[in-house]
Amino acid sequence: MKSSILSLTDSRSRQSRFGGAFFKYGAFAALGLLNLLLLSACSSDDKSDLVQYINQVKARPKTQIEPLPEIKVIEPFIYKPSGLRDPFRPIEKAMEAELVDAGTGRGIRPDPTRRKEQLETYSLDSLRMVGTITKDAVLWGLIKAGDGTIHRVREGNYMGRNHGKIIRINEDKIELMEIVPDKPGTWREQQTSLALSE
Repeated sequence: MKSSILSLTDSRSRQSRFGGAFFKYGAFAALGLLNLLLLSACSSDDKSDLVQYINQVKARPKTQIEPLPEIKVIEPFIYKPSGLRDPFRPIEKAMEAELVDAGTGRGIRPDPTRRKEQLETYSLDSLRMVGTITKDAVLWGLIKAGDGTIHRVREGNYMGRNHGKIIRINEDKIELMEIVPDKPGTWREQQTSLALSE
């Protein structure tokens, strides 16, 4: 009796193991078959929508390609330190010290006894030329200061913090000759201009 019960349970366990393995491998086979069907659906030969889109793109009117923007040529600056002001020394302090040093020297130098004009309190960068006016056959320049005030200047007037004397007034710019510190105790002239901005 015991042997028959053992053989019965042994055969059932074999069947369950065989059935579980069959179910496990059958599921893998079903997934593989499903993947194969999906791939075959994706690789169908119906490409009419793609061909239609390509034809639409080709049928678009051709447009002119915009030219590249013009490249501005920048002139290189070669720094030659001999004879120039120390770049690490503040300009205003250097000017005050060199005014004292150059008081007894010869050559180009600002006049310390000259009365400063109103536009000399502004840096040249903060001043704008806004126009010209002719009065009594003299061409005057119109300068707008940083505070919005319009000043009238003529040749011989001074403006800017570098003792800039106006040497010429044109319709589109004002030319100045500045006196700037050079080597310790010496000064040099440099020409600059203020262009019409409005």
